[in-house]
Amino acid sequence: MRSAIRQAAVLIFLAATAACATYAWHPRAPALYLVQEPLRDDEVSMQVIEERWQGRVLWIDARIQEQYDAEHVPGALLLNEQHFEEQLFSYLDILQANSKPIILYCNAAKCDASRKILERLKQTLPIENAFVLKGGWNAWKEAQRK
Repeated sequence: MRSAIRQAAVLIFLAATAACATYAWHPRAPALYLVQEPLRDDEVSMQVIEERWQGRVLWIDARIQEQYDAEHVPGALLLNEQHFEEQLFSYLDILQANSKPIILYCNAAKCDASRKILERLKQTLPIENAFVLKGGWNAWKEAQRK
C-alpha cells in the first residue's frame, strides 16, 4: 500500500515538474493571472500606438520568412535574425529616411526575436524612437478584431 502511494506521489511530482517546464519555455504560454504586466521601457502597446501615433508607424516583422509570407502587418518590413545583414542592407534607405516610430513584433508575448532585432538595429543605425510591440503578432491581430 505504501509503495503505491509513494509511486503516485512520484508520478504527481514528475507531472507537475513537466507542466511547469512546459509553461516556462512555451512561446505562447497563457498568463496565470488577469493582472496586466506593466510595459517595459522598450515596449509599447497597440493602444499607445493608436492613441499617440494614430497607427502611423513603421512596422518591422522579426519572425521567420514563412510566417511573414503567411500573414503580416500590411507594409511591414521583414527583418529577422536568420537573414539580418542582407535584409538590413535592402532596407537601409527606408530606415535612414524614416521619421516615424519603429515598432518591432514577433510571434507572441514571450518571443524575444523582436527585442534582439531592436538591439541589433540600435547597434547598427542611430535609431532612438523604436519599440517592441507588447504581445507581438497576437496583439496586433486582436486589435484588428475590435
